[in-house]
Amino acid sequence: MQLYNTLSHKKEEFVPNTEGKVNMYTCGPTVYHYAHIGNLRSYIMEDV
Repeated sequence: MQLYNTLSHKKEEFVPNTEGKVNMYTCGPTVYHYAHIGNLRSYIMEDV
């Protein structure tokens, strides 16, 4: 699988750190202020 690297502006081969396993971290909602529609984007875009 290739991913676009916005830093190098090139497609690069994706190689996981651990063979056969991929982890992904995303920030959760802002808990110190009212929730807004922008918080929903994290959950929609996380499912790549």
